[in-house]
Amino acid sequence: MPNGVLETIKNRSSARAYTDEKISKSDLDIILEAGLQAPTGMNKQEIHFSVINGDHPILSELDEEKRRLREQGEQPHNFYYEAPTLIFLSAEDGFKWSKVDAGIAVENMTLAAESLGLGTLIIGCVYDALHGEKQEYFSKALQIPEGYSFEIALAVGYKADDKTPHEYDYKRQVTFI
Repeated sequence: MPNGVLETIKNRSSARAYTDEKISKSDLDIILEAGLQAPTGMNKQEIHFSVINGDHPILSELDEEKRRLREQGEQPHNFYYEAPTLIFLSAEDGFKWSKVDAGIAVENMTLAAESLGLGTLIIGCVYDALHGEKQEYFSKALQIPEGYSFEIALAVGYKADDKTPHEYDYKRQVTFI
């Protein structure tokens, strides 16, 4: 008997091209609720979600800062591949499990999006820009709560590419003890 969750996991891949079509508010709510339903260490529920449209000017500034810090020149695309919606996950500073909790939440969200026929890209490449000398500026622009810091982001939209899921080497990557 086929299992829908396992099929969703099997079929999901990172989208690196999106159509211009905006996702619906109801789909966005489903994705956010999947993130909110993720377990957190000690049930702290310390993850905050900042939702922003892909055409917001702050994203160009963030992309420019990322490129400056990485000493990258012009790129054929921005860090979120022109996705129409981005969700920035931040967490309470100093909590030991925040990175893990954010990772669990973002994975829940990617699977929810995939089940809705949407593409996603998990984004960490802006971490240095969001923790660097302009952290306060970007945190304010992204409405990251005081005492919280960026952990990971998610680009969401309708896929315009046909990328297949990655392959893996079970024998090399798994050890039974």
